[in-house]
This record gives sequence, C-alpha cells and structure tokens, in this order.
Amino acid sequence: MTAIEQYLIDTYRAAQHASPMPPLPGEHDMAAFRAARAHVRFRAVLDGRPARHPWTAALRRLLRRPRPGAC
Repeated sequence: MTAIEQYLIDTYRAAQHASPMPPLPGEHDMAAFRAARAHVRFRAVLDGRPARHPWTAALRRLLRRPRPGAC
C-alpha cells in the first residue's frame, strides 16, 4: 500500500468519525530531518566531539582547491 492510499483510507475514516483530518504525506519530512540532524549534533557534544554546522563539510569540499600535480 502506498502512502497516498493509506492517506485516503485515513481521510475516509476521519470523515466517518468526525475526527481531524490526518496530515498530508510528506508534510513533516523536513522537520523530521532537522530533528535527526539536531540529535546527531547533540550526540557529538555528549561524546566530546565538536558539533559542526551541517554545511561546514559541504562548503569545505566546494571551496577546496586541487593540489598541484594532482590530476
């Protein structure tokens, strides 16, 4: 069963029982990703490692210059 099919079933049930409609599939995905990222940074602090911003490594890779002599 796909997420859309499950959403349609849940919507039908909510309408039958006069309860609030369920959220759309994917509506809270970004919030879940942010919470997971925050948890990883929190665990890094607890383990004694620096909690770096998530874009730091990506910017470092983009701005890194190739070494002379490297092909």
